[in-house]
Amino acid sequence: MKYVKPFNLFQDLLKSNALERGRLLGLDVGDKYVGLAVSDFHNKIASPLSVLLRKKSNIDLMAGDFESLISELSLSGFIFGYPFDRQKASPNAVQVKLFVDDLCKTGKLEGLRYTFWDECYTTRLVEQLLKPLNLHPVQSKTAMDKFAAVGILQGYLDFVNKNAEVKSTE
Repeated sequence: MKYVKPFNLFQDLLKSNALERGRLLGLDVGDKYVGLAVSDFHNKIASPLSVLLRKKSNIDLMAGDFESLISELSLSGFIFGYPFDRQKASPNAVQVKLFVDDLCKTGKLEGLRYTFWDECYTTRLVEQLLKPLNLHPVQSKTAMDKFAAVGILQGYLDFVNKNAEVKSTE
């Protein structure tokens, strides 16, 4: 896996042939689960995908799941939600970095490009949206993780698409 700056990842996608252009996967990394969201083929809209169980002992299985998703969904990059808190070091930030490092160590995702995107308040916003639905706690947790991933990916897509339009008019 190779880190790329957020806007560079998208610019590289735009430079590729439209037929070969891949989709993006948004990831909300938590203690127990990783919420996943996928972009459409035009990389404009994020949709919920699934939730993976996260354990230190199953990182190879997760990397294998990601390999399958890359192939099945024509993925070209990962967008990891990252808590950019400039005031203090966040344990959640360390958790995300360790997860990425563990995925890299598996060697299964060589060449895959990824970046980080600010996830501040995504879970809290989704929590407020789901509260009135009175879902079962298990349903609520998985929905929260998936839709937090949607929030992360959609925030990224909105930003890069808006800035790509601005750059093309300059």
